[in-house]
Amino acid sequence: MWRGKTLNLSPYGAKIASPAMSVDLPRGTSVKIRFPLPDQDPLSLIANVERMDPDGMALSFNGLGDQKFQRLMELVDSHRALPKYPPLLGSTPAMQAVQEIINQVADTSTTVLIRGESGVGKELVARAIHAASPRHAHPFVKVNCAALPAELLESELFGHEKGAFTGAYRRKLGKFEFAHKGTLFLDEIGELPLALQAKLLHVLQDQEFSRVGGRELIRVDTRILASTNRNLEVALAAGQFREDLYYRLNVVEIRVPPLRERREEIPILVSVFLEEFQRQYGRRVELSPDALRCFTEYPWPGNVRELENLMKRLVVLGKVGKIQEELLSSLRNNNGNGSKGAGAVETPNPPAQPEPSVGLRELGRRAARAAERKVIEEVLEQVRWNRSDAARVLKVSYKTLLTKITQCGLAPKKRRQKGSP
Repeated sequence: MWRGKTLNLSPYGAKIASPAMSVDLPRGTSVKIRFPLPDQDPLSLIANVERMDPDGMALSFNGLGDQKFQRLMELVDSHRALPKYPPLLGSTPAMQAVQEIINQVADTSTTVLIRGESGVGKELVARAIHAASPRHAHPFVKVNCAALPAELLESELFGHEKGAFTGAYRRKLGKFEFAHKGTLFLDEIGELPLALQAKLLHVLQDQEFSRVGGRELIRVDTRILASTNRNLEVALAAGQFREDLYYRLNVVEIRVPPLRERREEIPILVSVFLEEFQRQYGRRVELSPDALRCFTEYPWPGNVRELENLMKRLVVLGKVGKIQEELLSSLRNNNGNGSKGAGAVETPNPPAQPEPSVGLRELGRRAARAAERKVIEEVLEQVRWNRSDAARVLKVSYKTLLTKITQCGLAPKKRRQKGSP
């Protein structure tokens, strides 16, 4: 049973919440909310108010079965408001072309392959397609194909029957079933194991599948959107990706350009992120024209995600000059090399590297991880490693902060010096 499981309703619309969201409720108040489940009676739940703030409330559900909770989370995610970031506002010719394709394919059920480097906003494009489609009232379900091993990924996608394998104590519905009449977004499709590629191809062709360990054929009406930052043509030549699945997915292709190819959007993005984080953290930061020019010249290997993380760090720490100097130093050290490469989907230059997209993908991940690590480390140093204070500043739970500290390998400076040889 899920006991004390907390759900924050602040990012979600009134479609799925009771009018109680607009009422100032004290902590611990019990409220009854109704969630409309597609093709089913509304699900009424009793929840305890854990927190109220200007953006919404956090609710905890006690004794809620895992199937209902998973269904609830899929439903909530399907109503997530689409972030109004400039990359989808058509402010540059490159993104206007993306917006035009979105408008053309939204009202169809065709599969779409979204390509681009890590951090450019591929999921945002997928959500925009779903939001503009006739399926918008049904779930939008995301699966990261690189996040789970093949055995767990099959169960995640297609579900399993009770007793299908060790630990399968009850039937579990898969993401395809949760996305029925909605949209299933397969992120990092290039990482899907070959064995699962064959099963996915069968579902795309026949719209039916069996759960792991089951015999019953389950029919679904699900639209597939997929994204990748890999060079799938190279993967095809290397026998790492099925040719028939490639052509089945690549009916319509949308390439999202990297941020360095649309530098005119950087000032707009900076303004949007600054406004968002200043409102979130209650702080004000002023940027000089020199700082904005530095941001525009920087190649942003981590793309929009890296810029977003840096703006968050800037608002939290307020060290504009230091951040500006770091970017200038990076520009000098790289001598402009960061601007090379038009994206992970293009053909590699050096023949000795069969999969250059691996390097590009890791580059984006490292940039995002490095930015996050830097913010956490500097906040911890500012509050003298008081983890509770740091969690409040970073607006994360104490447990999440401890996990991040472990993942980043952070420790107080004195302890690191003592442990170093």
